[in-house]
Amino acid sequence: MARKYDVTAIGELLVDFTDSGVSQQGNRLMEANPGGAPCNVLAMLSNLGFNTAFIGKVGDDMFGRMLRDNAKEAGIDVSGLRLDAGYNTTLAFVQKKENGDRDFAFYRKEGADLMIDEDEIDEEIIKESKVMHFGTLSMSGPKAKAATKKAIAIAKEAGCLISFDPNYRPPLWDSKEDAIEQIKWGLSVCDVLKISDNEIELVTGQTDYEKGARMIKDEYNIPIVFATLGLDGSMVLCGDSVVKVPAFLNKATVETTGAGDTFMGCVIGYILRMAGVAGAVASGASGMVGYTREWNREQALIDMDEFHLSDMLTYANAAASIITTRKGAMMVMPTRDEITVFIINHLE
Repeated sequence: MARKYDVTAIGELLVDFTDSGVSQQGNRLMEANPGGAPCNVLAMLSNLGFNTAFIGKVGDDMFGRMLRDNAKEAGIDVSGLRLDAGYNTTLAFVQKKENGDRDFAFYRKEGADLMIDEDEIDEEIIKESKVMHFGTLSMSGPKAKAATKKAIAIAKEAGCLISFDPNYRPPLWDSKEDAIEQIKWGLSVCDVLKISDNEIELVTGQTDYEKGARMIKDEYNIPIVFATLGLDGSMVLCGDSVVKVPAFLNKATVETTGAGDTFMGCVIGYILRMAGVAGAVASGASGMVGYTREWNREQALIDMDEFHLSDMLTYANAAASIITTRKGAMMVMPTRDEITVFIINHLE
């Protein structure tokens, strides 16, 4: 069947204030970048030519209206986005540490993204989607958690592919145990998982990330599992295959915000293309040639061979490397041509 949207996501849409040096007076400058993992993923997919939609809530304030306009500019359908004057738009402040890690400070107590009600979910958008994507941050408050679980139930009933990225942020949870409980719920309902090395350790206690990823895949019967490994690249488990591809280390890196979301957008897009390209050619499915809007969920879950798994990780790793050279994420996602040129230049 044909569906209007390739991918719909539910979750947080917020402002990432990133360190931008100091003023002439010596005060720290923070740049307001539109962000939130679900919309970052959608922005990458929109850049790749897919139809995307977002379901969520922001404040009816200067930041919320800015985010709505930014998302529209990024090619995302925002008809499922609610603006609520009763709550403030969530803000995040991101500072890069000397070791390259990031330090987050969130202003989110009763932030608008947590206050979306079940009856504010646009069911028709979900039913018109091929893929439903979500993370756990929309489950760190009772209202948004109920809304998220309702959205996923609607998506499963409609035959959507369910994509999940835990995106664990410790400051946003009352306890680590609560976060783990919600992550495990996400694992139990998803078809496609993207999980980081530290999240594998959080859930399984394993520092052997391949072993931990295999434990998760087998316990929750997830068809395809991606593990992002920082400077060590990424790994995918699909059927009995395990494929690892090294990272594209980039001397021009300024920050890593959005790298995982960029990766996620690329692999979802690749899976959609493989499902929508009749007899995907040996040169890979990274382009849109032959792509059809017709949807067959079972086709999307057919095991890929190791060539295509490697091709997919190479493409996603390259896009993630590009985004690390830019501040912010949603509005500066790489294009298909940029990714292709980057891969050619780095594999010669």
